[in-house]
Amino acid sequence: MMGKNLLKYFGVFVLLIFLQLFLFNNIQLSGYINPYVYVLFILLLPYSTPGWLLLILGFATGLILDTFMNTFGMHSSATLLLAFLRPYMLNLISDRDDTDRKGSPIRVSSGFVWLIKYTVFLVLAHHILLFMIESFTLSTFFSSLWRAIVSTLATSTFIVLGIYFTLRK
Repeated sequence: MMGKNLLKYFGVFVLLIFLQLFLFNNIQLSGYINPYVYVLFILLLPYSTPGWLLLILGFATGLILDTFMNTFGMHSSATLLLAFLRPYMLNLISDRDDTDRKGSPIRVSSGFVWLIKYTVFLVLAHHILLFMIESFTLSTFFSSLWRAIVSTLATSTFIVLGIYFTLRK
């Protein structure tokens, strides 16, 4: 399925990287809230994406962000974790009929609650690792955890709104 839609996924990838670099990187509310919507690319990939390709795409996506933001592997490792956890999360919250499908797991027909679970859990895992690596000390554990939680809420809000405005029927 991904092979047929390769150009579409590449366009989504470029758009999300562009939006992240030129719009969302400039949104920092109170110094704590940093929305990272580029993770939507990994969330949108089809069910049928092989695990090895998912990991490569996750790493490459983070590496591109690291290159432009001078973050030295922070986004690469966090996005790699996101790509690693995605199949487990899909198995956990999806019906067997859903995982047998060939399309993207994010569909408006999946339901709002399903979308919230899928998005929030994976974005939270990404953000916790990202902010823990950024601080690289346990003395600021609760501050980093708070940043991860509020940034997850902001990121998930932007992602869910974006999905509902672009994918609704």
